[in-house]
Amino acid sequence: MCGLCGLIDRGGGPIDRGVVEAMTRRIAHRGPDDEGVYVAPGAGLGHRRLSIIDLSAAGHQPMASSDGSLVAVYNGEIYNYREVREELARAGARFRTATDTEVAIEAYRRWGVEGFARLNGMFAIALWSPSRRELVLARDRFGIKPLYYLERGGMLAFGSEIKAILASGLLDRQLDPAALHEYLYYGAALGERTMFAGVRKLPPGQFARFGATGLTTGPYVSAFDPPPVEGATPDLVARLRTHLEAAVRRHLIADVPVGVFLSGGIDSSTITAYASRNTVGRLKTFSVEFDFLYGPSEIPKARRIAAMFGTEHHEMKIVSHDLPAVIESLVDCHDEPFGDAADIPLYLLAREIKGSIKVVLQGDGGDEMFGGYRKYAVLAWARFWRAAAAVAHPVRTLFPRTPVWYQRRRFLQAMGQADPAMRMALLMTDEWLEFPPTDLLAPDLRAAVAPHDPFRPYRELQRRFGHLDPVQRMLYADAAFLLPDIFLEKVDKSTMAHGLEVRVPFLDHELAAFALGLPSGLKVKHGRKKWILREALRGVLPDDILDGPKQGFGVPFAKWLKGPLYDYLSDRLLGPSAPAREAFDPAALGRVLTDHRDGIRDSGFLLWKLLNLALWSDRYKVRLRV
Repeated sequence: MCGLCGLIDRGGGPIDRGVVEAMTRRIAHRGPDDEGVYVAPGAGLGHRRLSIIDLSAAGHQPMASSDGSLVAVYNGEIYNYREVREELARAGARFRTATDTEVAIEAYRRWGVEGFARLNGMFAIALWSPSRRELVLARDRFGIKPLYYLERGGMLAFGSEIKAILASGLLDRQLDPAALHEYLYYGAALGERTMFAGVRKLPPGQFARFGATGLTTGPYVSAFDPPPVEGATPDLVARLRTHLEAAVRRHLIADVPVGVFLSGGIDSSTITAYASRNTVGRLKTFSVEFDFLYGPSEIPKARRIAAMFGTEHHEMKIVSHDLPAVIESLVDCHDEPFGDAADIPLYLLAREIKGSIKVVLQGDGGDEMFGGYRKYAVLAWARFWRAAAAVAHPVRTLFPRTPVWYQRRRFLQAMGQADPAMRMALLMTDEWLEFPPTDLLAPDLRAAVAPHDPFRPYRELQRRFGHLDPVQRMLYADAAFLLPDIFLEKVDKSTMAHGLEVRVPFLDHELAAFALGLPSGLKVKHGRKKWILREALRGVLPDDILDGPKQGFGVPFAKWLKGPLYDYLSDRLLGPSAPAREAFDPAALGRVLTDHRDGIRDSGFLLWKLLNLALWSDRYKVRLRV
């Protein structure tokens, strides 16, 4: 895993090496093992390396193609690189290294952008052609690895993180009001948008081309057009078991030891089971407890799985000392306000194990591929819940207004929507239509944000996949937005801040294509989530692990904001020196703060988003006015 960046002048003008070096230094945490810079007329490329495959100096980047026609910087891992390399060699390609980087370069040289579709892995890559004065960017099909770019004044700046683009000097740090509207609902801007006006995320499965004629973008592959998977259920269960082991085996490819984050849940236990079978020596597993998490500890379950598969197991107890400092550090990691507080335990865990291992496998993607969330079971009974919403509407005033009342009313409001796109969107947020989060903004900012539709991404997805059943449509929506824009963003930035590579076998190309092609009735069956995954793992994992309740990192941020962090929250939002005070309606925000503190209504998610917004505005000097 690595970090990449660059600066391109489509007119072929000189590039300041010092600027490219400054961009590269800003992402040094992503690659502590090596640094490289390439500068030529019209182009400057920078790279920081975390050595995983071919640890020799031959893996140094920027790397040129065998014929010198391309120079590339690359971030990621290609798990089928040996097979692709053999195919390219049979076609006449010559290789000078044992790296997957060179395979990606030669795949593009041989097949063009279609070559990226042959790569099973996680990656972001930039390829510069000196003769054509053209840059090509590409990102993996699920968006596991990030890639940002900014076009301005005939220049293109790009990087693994926005901070590299900031170092280019091209960005004027203006707020994108459409991104803000989405952030207030979901905790992140969705799709291409970022909170910085002009900075874009390259969408998963897409490429961008920048040259004399300007910038063009388009897809090279779609993860959402897999062939239907058909067959008798016992056969499908057996095929899934084979795909699971093959995916984990591929993700173990490395020239350094690979470990597993083991929580004791189904997904991480599955990875541990198959990784232990395919690892030479003892597999390292890591489990963690935090003093701020609530609910039963999963350490006993993790310990049991570790003993069952004979891993070299490490348990850590992490005690939080200065939560504000951690929260502010994460604002710097993400370069944007970020609403998922589960980045805190990941960040602390990565910091704790830094230096002891370079690569770990993690279970992200299992829920989105196989239907692991409660909302999928709800959507399987969508007609019932829509009827319940209609019945509940006239009697809702008969019950006392407690936090539970608000929570249930909001859920029924979501399920009562006639528009399927709105149902999907409202199941992704704690916010209300009649009490929109924009009500807490100052009037001028509210007016700037209001014209932008925060539900647009879900409306577009509904137009594309409206023919699918509600569960399958929601699975696709989560793979399109929840994974790349929130969960994979969280994993990448929280762990790469400490130079740790996290791999996600459930998003292996072949396994994911099989999973997405399965009918939803095998994922959620009779209200049972992850049904086919559980059946595939019978005899591999203990039944009580497979049939136990879903748990996770339940970060109690809402409790913090009414307790130990309340004064910090109030000061950062409405205090005399609050950096973003001008962005809010003080009376409306004050009422929400008081109601949350007093337990009248839980507004923890909204207040957490506003806190991160204020901290980001201060840290990055972005004025929250348009």
